[in-house]
Amino acid sequence: MKIHNLGATGPRVSALGLGLMGMSDMYGPADEAESIATIHAALDAGITLLDTGDFYGMGRNELLLREALRGRDRDSVVISVKFGAQRDPGGNWIGYDARPSAVKTALSYSLNRLGTDYIDVYRPARLDPSVPVEDTIGAIAEMVDAGYVRHIGLSEVGAATLRRAAAVHPIADLQIEYSLLYRGIEKEILPTARELGIGITAYGVLTRGLLSGHWTADRELSARDFRGHSPRFQGDNLRQNLVLVEALRKVAEQRNVTVAQVAIAWVASRGEDIVPLVGARRRDRLAEALGASELTLSPEDLVAIEAAVPAGAAVGDRYPTAQLGSLDSER
Repeated sequence: MKIHNLGATGPRVSALGLGLMGMSDMYGPADEAESIATIHAALDAGITLLDTGDFYGMGRNELLLREALRGRDRDSVVISVKFGAQRDPGGNWIGYDARPSAVKTALSYSLNRLGTDYIDVYRPARLDPSVPVEDTIGAIAEMVDAGYVRHIGLSEVGAATLRRAAAVHPIADLQIEYSLLYRGIEKEILPTARELGIGITAYGVLTRGLLSGHWTADRELSARDFRGHSPRFQGDNLRQNLVLVEALRKVAEQRNVTVAQVAIAWVASRGEDIVPLVGARRRDRLAEALGASELTLSPEDLVAIEAAVPAGAAVGDRYPTAQLGSLDSER
């Protein structure tokens, strides 16, 4: 596994990270024992970057990670935690809270659930529109000075917010969606991040399974599966997007690899400052994703991929309208 610097000021991390959200939330039921086994397999394969959020399963995801890291060398792992998303007891989303006092409260609970003295990268899950980003970053910076946080990150913010945040404290990375089916960061956000020395941890590299090569139009989803409400997975949108997947499959078959491996490798090929996060919940899916780290795409491969899935070819927004409108990165 190759190792990269996460931005100019961030930690050194594996070239591929593991996103843990689906092990506790958003994609329907998951097997806890298999999830822990998958985390262990990732660590054994050289993955060091593990991404969670205090609202994933309302704390259950952090507790899962604590159990998976039991007996492991804490200092060999880079734990990335998102905070700020508010949920009610039924799991419904009720806003964001990134006030300085909320930052410190959320951090204290995460440290306790994770069973660690520090978090490597701490980040607000979204921009809180009622709190200046300078106040939020300033509060996390105080926690850096106190030793509870090593680095500060951001998630789904635009170029202007990146600049304001970086003026307060060095920002290690921006976590944001980036894939063959969503390239919105390329116009302004990615150039700004590079100018400021901010790395990118790219989530959604398989578009929540759509680009995995395993999705079918008749797949049934559980009631709490996010994809049941995602525009890209609806009706004609889904059918048209699956046409793109089949075009990409032809490219993959020419290289004797899978659709998922090509999709992950494409994101990785965008630059060493970009670390793809894969959301594998099972060891077999992780093994497939790991194959992407051994795949080097030639210029001819990249041309074929672009022809199969041209920029802007995906149909349907990446979030429902209400959620999309709240994203600073989309403004």
